[in-house]
Amino acid sequence: MRLVNINYVEEGEILARPIVSPFGNVLLQAGITLIQNYINRLSNMGVDVIFIEDDQFEDVEVYTGVSAQTRKAAYSTLQNLTNFVKEGQLSTLGADKIQALIEQMIDDLMASHDILSNIVEIRDYDNYTYRHSINTTVIALLLGIAMGWDNSRLLEFGMGVIMHDIGKMKIPQEILNKKGPLTESEFIEIKKHAEYGFELLRKNQDFSILSAHIAFQHQEKWDGTGYPRGLKGTEIHEFGRVAAVADVYEALTSKRVYREAMQPHEAFEYVVSQRGTHFEPRVLDIFSKSIAVYPSGSGVKLSNGQRGNVIRQNPAFPTRPYVRVTHEGDIRLLRPIDYNLAEHPSLMIVGVVNK
Repeated sequence: MRLVNINYVEEGEILARPIVSPFGNVLLQAGITLIQNYINRLSNMGVDVIFIEDDQFEDVEVYTGVSAQTRKAAYSTLQNLTNFVKEGQLSTLGADKIQALIEQMIDDLMASHDILSNIVEIRDYDNYTYRHSINTTVIALLLGIAMGWDNSRLLEFGMGVIMHDIGKMKIPQEILNKKGPLTESEFIEIKKHAEYGFELLRKNQDFSILSAHIAFQHQEKWDGTGYPRGLKGTEIHEFGRVAAVADVYEALTSKRVYREAMQPHEAFEYVVSQRGTHFEPRVLDIFSKSIAVYPSGSGVKLSNGQRGNVIRQNPAFPTRPYVRVTHEGDIRLLRPIDYNLAEHPSLMIVGVVNK
């Protein structure tokens, strides 16, 4: 299978992986032949990329960081949580379901065969807060695992990360979803979400004070220019410093009402460029070794003019994956060529290919 931007999917191609809504409804089954009506509907629903079958990539398997069942449970849990917050009943919400969810995420990630797999799903704006919270938690837990944290620490961390934006439930939707630039007063209101979230969580005895501090500190910056308190360096708890990296990377790779999503490698480059300013250098060292810069299945162009798709990751060299070349320019090769880019130092990825 290979990953293709929905705008380049051709009628007659075969879907290699089912399209599932955030709440677990199967929209299209794997193996279906795509007609233009299906392609148009997927595009209108916000699907950016899909996996299609390709004989030259039939041996390529793209693993998921967390299972579809875990993701479905996450959306359902966050939806229920939203209702409790809106009704002012967060204090009555037990943390048992959230704890079970984080435990399942940890188990899924521990069993994962890939560094960080693609998350191919409906990317509609209405569910952005849910999706962002879930994806940020997956990335953050991945970083925590790479840092060698034990399960109890990962659990406390994950319970805080998945709730890191809970304070946004108290921000007017017209501000959160505004397409144009925010006014000064609107930006001040947006920034209050960190304090709102902290207050909601610290009043609930089922969440530790450290979990609550993730909501409070995920917008702080290593150089002290963040908010709400302008904390600097190790004044920010380690949980907040790690969550901040996951939060920004996920946000950059997501489509919003006011901008398109960045490509994963573009978001990666931005995040690592903030070393010592926005983010702690040590955390970025872990991040740069733990993230698939070019996700498996994605199309890439090489410095020799050839193009193909990433077929698997290279854990020792995340920026230099294994690539299967299928084209010389626009001419299809008779036989594909596999490169381990770690063994070809003069060969570089110079761009991404959507088709």
